[in-house]
Amino acid sequence: MAGVPRRRARLALAAALGLLLAGIPGLGLWRSAVARADVLNAAVSPLPSGQAMPAGFVGVSFEYRAMHLYTGRDPDAIDPVLVALLGGLAPGESPVIRIGGDSTDGSWWPIRGMIPQGGIYYPITDGWLRTTQALAADLNAKLILGINLAAGRPAIAAAEGRALIAGIGSKYIDALEIGNEPDLYSSLAWYRDRRGHVYKSRAAGYDLGAYTRQFTQWAAALPSVPLAGPATSGPAWMGGLGTFISAEPRLGLITYHRYPLEACVTDPTSPAYPTIPNLLADGSSIGLASGLAPYVAVAHQHDLPFRVAEMNSASCQGAAGVSDTFASALWALNTLFSFAAVGVDGVNFHMLPGSHYELFTTSQLPGGAWQAFVHPEYYGLLMFTQAFPPGAHLLPVIAPSGPVKVWATQGSDGTMRVVVINQDPISDHTVDLQVPGSPLTGTVETLQAPALTSTSGVTLGGQTFGALTSTGTLPAPPATTPVTPTSGSFSLDVAPGSAELLTVG
Repeated sequence: MAGVPRRRARLALAAALGLLLAGIPGLGLWRSAVARADVLNAAVSPLPSGQAMPAGFVGVSFEYRAMHLYTGRDPDAIDPVLVALLGGLAPGESPVIRIGGDSTDGSWWPIRGMIPQGGIYYPITDGWLRTTQALAADLNAKLILGINLAAGRPAIAAAEGRALIAGIGSKYIDALEIGNEPDLYSSLAWYRDRRGHVYKSRAAGYDLGAYTRQFTQWAAALPSVPLAGPATSGPAWMGGLGTFISAEPRLGLITYHRYPLEACVTDPTSPAYPTIPNLLADGSSIGLASGLAPYVAVAHQHDLPFRVAEMNSASCQGAAGVSDTFASALWALNTLFSFAAVGVDGVNFHMLPGSHYELFTTSQLPGGAWQAFVHPEYYGLLMFTQAFPPGAHLLPVIAPSGPVKVWATQGSDGTMRVVVINQDPISDHTVDLQVPGSPLTGTVETLQAPALTSTSGVTLGGQTFGALTSTGTLPAPPATTPVTPTSGSFSLDVAPGSAELLTVG
């Protein structure tokens, strides 16, 4: 919290900061609208809404081919930094880890005497199974495992499914996800041969009906565990979700994949072009969530959970200067609340080594010790897990539109938490926040970085993982500042490009 002198000091720096930020594509459009400090009024309702926060809401998504780069190859010595970082996103819970992505349809369990198609490049081995099982056991995790559909052979899927269950154990398997973004099978290349000829896994006209028929075939061949689908990349097939669900009695989970931006887009005028302003635009968070609402409703009408099993800031492995910046932390924080508000039951942030949207980059030292660099986005996920614990409900908030977003929750113990996100890159905003009841005091925790463009220097409650962490945990609990309300209203001064977590009760 700060008063008028602090705001004046920030405003005095606004011009210099504006010059510094002017080189960011599109950011200049914000400058005239945000070069001022103001006071915003927001009010939190006392009546909880929506479903309770399920356990394991925040998870990650890995590629088959990259698992050993994170876990290591010794099942008796799984990377402890990885275990701590994954556990930090689901404290006291069983984290949900999805393994798939593009490598879903590039992986198989080798079958004696069978030569795989050119699109299959990664053999699942006994060693892969042992290390993945060890990771699941260390975390008591639940896994969503991709099953090869592109190969078009139920026998390959059956062998893969049997190996996964035998090697990992059904108690750690939440579902087998059949295929990866099959709505793109007829438009994207599955592989190229040595002569450069492009092969697609399905012919033109492959649609939801065809996928449903094959899903039924694969279900008959796979072991008796819950199945997940349709694992689509966008809304093209989702209008038929109800029909798909009715045709598949073994469905245990509806999965959907979504990215707000596309790093493969080269047109800077496209709203999908990866820039920080496009990432922080409402369409990339609240708008993304509103597009899911009808599908979530259909899934829940059939008593099935709906999970965004693959997502992040931008497809095509993210964009440098956007996906790896502090802006992604604020985007992730706002988007997770937006998804929860429309009833999504869980989210998996996709990552792989070398990608710009990687949550953390791990490495093993010559002596065997592990370390990791924690990227800014991870901090946003951490604040969300603090602000919206399992069993809590959203509290409706009345607040003005603009770059400041306000979200509130109430825990099963009655504790109220309010997150205020200031996406404005230049100006601070004072928020006069009315909360229900007659609180005597509260505490504030800050998520901040030097700038939205920062790729390091992030702190959460004054704590940071630093340049490298050898533990995967913050060195101390986040520090908080006590605040006292006036006539039931808290006054929060939120710095440019930062977020505050107010806890009351």
